[in-house]
Amino acid sequence: MKVIFLQDVKGSGKKGEIKNVADGYARNMLLPKGLAVEANAKNLSELEGRKASAEHKIDVAKQEAKAIADKIGGQKVVAKAKAGAGGRLFGAVTAQNIADCIWEQYGCKVDKKKITLKTDIKNFGTYEADVKLYTGISAKVTVEVVEG
Repeated sequence: MKVIFLQDVKGSGKKGEIKNVADGYARNMLLPKGLAVEANAKNLSELEGRKASAEHKIDVAKQEAKAIADKIGGQKVVAKAKAGAGGRLFGAVTAQNIADCIWEQYGCKVDKKKITLKTDIKNFGTYEADVKLYTGISAKVTVEVVEG
């Protein structure tokens, strides 16, 4: 019997895969537990629709990431921080602070987990940061820490 897997089944198939399995295995195990559905015309067209939708979402995410990379790539992000004695910062400038500054200055929403700092920012000055927006799409920004 031909089935479409709805979930990964160890030793049998992965989600979205179409495979021939034994009739008894399909009727007694896969179909009742909701792990797979029979590969009829209706279910095959639904699978194609889901695949097309997933590809469209990926394309949209790539376009958004490229637009953000073009907008912030090579730009300077100014982060204001409070200073203590000797010109050292209270705490540090974190990826979250940089993400907030990018939102305020450029209007681009960037997840803090996608910002990579080469060193901890604990002093005033200029630092480099990589923003990985999507697989293969990244932007370098210069972070300038000033007293504020």
